[in-house]
Amino acid sequence: MRVVAGTARGRRLVAPPGSRVRPTSDRVREAIFNALGSLDAVDGARVVDLFAGTGALGIEALSRGAAHVTFVDADRRAIDAVRENLAVTDVGGEAVVLAADAIEHLRRLGPGARYDLAFCDPPYDFAGWGQLLAALPCDLVVVESGEEVPAPPGWLVERHRRYGSTVVAFLRPAATDPVPTELRPNAKE
Repeated sequence: MRVVAGTARGRRLVAPPGSRVRPTSDRVREAIFNALGSLDAVDGARVVDLFAGTGALGIEALSRGAAHVTFVDADRRAIDAVRENLAVTDVGGEAVVLAADAIEHLRRLGPGARYDLAFCDPPYDFAGWGQLLAALPCDLVVVESGEEVPAPPGWLVERHRRYGSTVVAFLRPAATDPVPTELRPNAKE
């Protein structure tokens, strides 16, 4: 697993031992960031990488010009891997690494706290999407799962793609939907 592009391009990333962390493949990360590039969503962004695992998504964002990334994971081994990967890629100056439950971290954010972009890649059996998205103050959320994640009330699916066994969706809060539903080519009725 390597950083796909940007200032840390080609640098190898480590994964924590065991099978609890399922790193996003280079191919899927490249597709995600190509789509984010077309939305001009990374350069200068304040990002949160929830269920960070290896930190590959947040590190890719830093490598491509994100201003700041907060990495959140409850697994100590994952946090150690994120820290090691930040050191290896030399992009850690714009990063905060937190050992915390993702939903609890979001609930503790102060008033006015907001992210431009969030990566949410929990274990595939995660069932707390409604709670997570209700607590997430963000303009654009990239969701990665093993199956389609239905958008809870107040959220719209902007893009949805399957890459083998991985499903990636881009969600926006309904109030910030820039394109009317009838004009979105992949909108579901």
